[in-house]
Amino acid sequence: MGYLYSVLSQSSQVHADDAPVSGGGLSQNGKFSYGYASSPGKRSSMEDFYETRIDGVDGEIVGLFGVFDGHGGARAAEYVKQNLFSNLIRHPKFISDTKSAITDAYSHTDSEFLKSENTQNRDAGSTASTAILVGDRLLVANVGDSRAVICRGGNAFAVSRDHKPDQTDERQRIEDAGGFVMWAGTWRVGGVLAVSRAFGDRLLKQFVVADPEIQVCLET
Repeated sequence: MGYLYSVLSQSSQVHADDAPVSGGGLSQNGKFSYGYASSPGKRSSMEDFYETRIDGVDGEIVGLFGVFDGHGGARAAEYVKQNLFSNLIRHPKFISDTKSAITDAYSHTDSEFLKSENTQNRDAGSTASTAILVGDRLLVANVGDSRAVICRGGNAFAVSRDHKPDQTDERQRIEDAGGFVMWAGTWRVGGVLAVSRAFGDRLLKQFVVADPEIQVCLET
């Protein structure tokens, strides 16, 4: 499981390969600082990516930060890392209606990844947890179980909900779409996947959606 913290970062780092990496800096306008750290786990291959990006859109300095936890290979997580934020900042309503722009960017990125997978034999997918800073607004969006946490007054609070198949609303959505949830070491969609929302996963796409839940964590 990946974690996205409110101590944020800037980098174009593509992938944390075989060694821990960390870094950080200060936004161009000096309004916020950020830092990142990534370390591989016990598995022989790393399927997780992160992206941190500071950009200027319509005169606003914006920060875009994300953690992407792959499964079934690294292809989905790498694709989302490379394309999600570019799709988002190109959205015509990115500044005026950031929430709808985030939803559209998630959906478009998922659709384009699935198109790119037509020649693949394996079925890759990825969670996403993203924090978007636009002016004085911080919006956190996620699909899957990479959790976003914010720290206030020395206390940590989860600001995203893990999407698990056994949650009442998620199970109902899956069953309404003609799918099923069963126990196979943990609760899984179709007995296969332990998250109920994700990018990719084309064989389960009817049930495993890339519709993000979005929380506005800071607005002044």
